[in-house]
Amino acid sequence: MHNDTFANMGLKPRLLQMIEGKGFEMPTPIQIKSIPPALAGHDVMGQAQTGTGKTAAFGIPMLNKLIPGGGLQGLVVCPTRELAVQVTKEINSLGRGMNLRSLAVYGGQSIELQIRALSRKPELVVGTPGRLMDHMQRGNISLSKLSFLVLDEADEMLDMGFLPDIEKIMEYCPAERQTFLFSATLNEDIRKLGSQFMHDPEIILIESPELTVPLTQQYFLEVSPRYKIETFCRLLDVDQPTVSLVFCRTKRGADALAHSLIARGYDAEALHGDMTQRERDNVMERFRQGNVSILVATDLAARGLDIEMVSHVFNFDIPEDPDSYVHRIGRTGRAGRDGIAITFVEPRQIRQLRIIEQHIGKKIMRRRLPSLKDALESRQESLSKRLLEAAREDLDIYQRMADQFLADNDARTLLAAALKIIAAGEPEMELAELEAGNYDTAHVELPLGRMQGINPRRLVEFLSANTSLTPRQVGDIEIHSNTSYVEVPMYKIDEVYEAFNNFEQNRKNHRSRIGLPRSNRSKRAN
Repeated sequence: MHNDTFANMGLKPRLLQMIEGKGFEMPTPIQIKSIPPALAGHDVMGQAQTGTGKTAAFGIPMLNKLIPGGGLQGLVVCPTRELAVQVTKEINSLGRGMNLRSLAVYGGQSIELQIRALSRKPELVVGTPGRLMDHMQRGNISLSKLSFLVLDEADEMLDMGFLPDIEKIMEYCPAERQTFLFSATLNEDIRKLGSQFMHDPEIILIESPELTVPLTQQYFLEVSPRYKIETFCRLLDVDQPTVSLVFCRTKRGADALAHSLIARGYDAEALHGDMTQRERDNVMERFRQGNVSILVATDLAARGLDIEMVSHVFNFDIPEDPDSYVHRIGRTGRAGRDGIAITFVEPRQIRQLRIIEQHIGKKIMRRRLPSLKDALESRQESLSKRLLEAAREDLDIYQRMADQFLADNDARTLLAAALKIIAAGEPEMELAELEAGNYDTAHVELPLGRMQGINPRRLVEFLSANTSLTPRQVGDIEIHSNTSYVEVPMYKIDEVYEAFNNFEQNRKNHRSRIGLPRSNRSKRAN
């Protein structure tokens, strides 16, 4: 018997019906290799990244064997609440109509609500290590009847320091059980974990060339650090991605990039570990609803996120290790859709890029820096679409205004002026300036901050209104309690200096000060 179709795997009719109803015609490679041994009762250790169908790879065998009304029989341990919610949602979808209940438990949600839900004795619980341990110690979860244990994204859990919690959870589990472990990589630490808690597991390996999603086109751009934001904005204008996930190395970097993008008029939000759970939930809700099209995140904050329809992944900062690269770009090129992954590489980081290429077994294509002509053509195309869409709306009021304008002015001149206002046309650096690195900038220190109501958008609006600076000429922005730093071209410094001193002379005679680049300010203070 061939096990390369769901119909040939010996699944329960209702489960097979739900699989087919979801449009899953053929199993993915990880499902073909994992489901049969799991159904046969073996432990499974599988190498699989987000987006390869790994949830169904362990969910289908569990759903096929869980007994309705039999108490808690399956436990899935995930590194993050986002992944726990996503796994629960997927398993509920697959198991609809099978009279099985699954529940997600995680920190940040009312534990009392979870206790009430657990009292209804679900057959499957999905949770994060800390909250699972809490419920076990309180006696809310009993694993005495456990048949299936899943460690999902095990490498992430080890990286996040959850090994002690995992070991403690194992102490509550019966010896006679099936254990499934899935990880983006099967390194030495993961194999050691498997040897501790698994019984002669079936090891599922994906060869190196298959590590990254086939439908994802991978590119890199070599660019100087000071021009990364300008280059990134050009890319956004040229590619016009529908939904973008942007990775930064640090929380501070994610905030700074998100602020710069917002100030330039892009719908962006940051997501990182310093945010409260409520703030993170609000950001994700706006992102999923389409109110935010660019999510700027750190690796840690993005762990477990399963977001549909991501057209582009941008590595604004090159990942520090190849495994992180695999995790990052696995967020696009999914469910049969094409995806694009673009990595920014500084000249000194070319060696890091080569290491990533060796790891994934694939050459990453160089992409040329987008030119001013490319950006303008894309903007013109976008502007044409906006105009044509607006022309189909109710324009009675505006048509009367147009009649008045046309009575005294040339139609072509008026249309050109309207287009200029809509497009907010701005002079930009030429490609040669980006490559040559001769567009010198400096940081201006301002005696205004959050306490005075300053935010990135307001700061950029002030500069645009009171100087000849355009939003694209404003670089890094840092807002502190009573101080702000803004990066501007050297030849614009006098204008900025004058604008803020005029503004401040009616206050406490504060003066803005020309600052060195941020990296040098600490040296000056010493």
